[in-house]
Amino acid sequence: MTEPTIAFTGATILPIDGDRIDDGVVIIEGGRIAAVGGSGTPIPAGAEIRDVSGKWIVPGLVDAHVHLGTSEEGEGWAGNDTNEMTEPVTAHVRALDAINPADLGFGDAVASGVLAVNVNPGSGNPIGGQTVAIKTVGRTVDEMAMRTPSGLKSALGENPKRVYGEQKKTPSTRLGTAAVIRGAFVDAQNYQAKLAAAEPGKPVDRDLKLEALSRVLNREIPWRQHCHRADDIATAMRIAEEFGYELVLDHGTEAHLLADIIAEKGIPVIIGPLMVSRTKVEVRNRSIANPGKLAAAGVTIAITTDHPVVPIGNLIHQAALAVKEGLDRDEAMRALTITPATIMGVADRIGSLTPGKDADFCVWSGDPLDLYSRVEVAYVEGAEVYRHESAA
Repeated sequence: MTEPTIAFTGATILPIDGDRIDDGVVIIEGGRIAAVGGSGTPIPAGAEIRDVSGKWIVPGLVDAHVHLGTSEEGEGWAGNDTNEMTEPVTAHVRALDAINPADLGFGDAVASGVLAVNVNPGSGNPIGGQTVAIKTVGRTVDEMAMRTPSGLKSALGENPKRVYGEQKKTPSTRLGTAAVIRGAFVDAQNYQAKLAAAEPGKPVDRDLKLEALSRVLNREIPWRQHCHRADDIATAMRIAEEFGYELVLDHGTEAHLLADIIAEKGIPVIIGPLMVSRTKVEVRNRSIANPGKLAAAGVTIAITTDHPVVPIGNLIHQAALAVKEGLDRDEAMRALTITPATIMGVADRIGSLTPGKDADFCVWSGDPLDLYSRVEVAYVEGAEVYRHESAA
């Protein structure tokens, strides 16, 4: 059965890849965006017209750092699969294999306009495992996945130091954590050299850890570096330059202290969570004003909840508070849409209302940065996946 062509008319549209459009038109066809424009945009004959006058149409929000589906809400121990803390290097484990689409958090995500996320392993290990970019709607993670793997998670700072220090194992210090990461990359380089020197047709024993690390060294996927403190951020940049891989800074609580260096190197920062208390030393400089400081310095930013640290429904509210503290509002909306999609490697499909991309968007009751606005209807690939009880 052919999917109908639908024209949404009368809304204020935030295409992200262009200026705001008042009294605009969005046309979807075959599950994709077909056209976006002003009130004079031609509507195909036979299209179903949906008048959403007074509403706002916004691309699905994107959170590039969550534990949705792996740290399940209301499940306690049974639903916590974020960290494989049995050895410091677990590059071979995949978040994909632990995601439960029945996690209650997925419903919260869709209801708050978050239609795509990057699910990461936790930060207990120096090298924690492979991340995956998924949509927040689906019966199985396989049908939800857009890119797998979408990165490899690593952690600096307090977490691996605490986890393995308590076990009386390496690493128990920051210098030990850096040494573990360097050693793993050297092992991967040696593995690549062994493969290159192998006789044609002669099998070589596979190593799933080293294969994953090789994908980082080959710049096929980014290195997703958990780090808060400025000195840990400097270490992240130092090791990345040594081995030549693509670096993404996750959290970046003190990234504003090195903003000029980060901007010069073109390293994106996924900043957050922002609505949390200062529960440990390395987040003592946490501030809602930090996203604005980074953006003003020319750093590419995305905003994260680190769900369930901050419930994913508060992603848009974190951005609104950051605007209140100085972040440009257009930059804030990019930090919730196209920028995280780009970091995840899926900007060809989502992140803006660009013709040809997936028709993943929400109809909001008003300006999404207004606390009183809500998602009324959500669409994924043109199919309605959520409708608030107040929606007509």
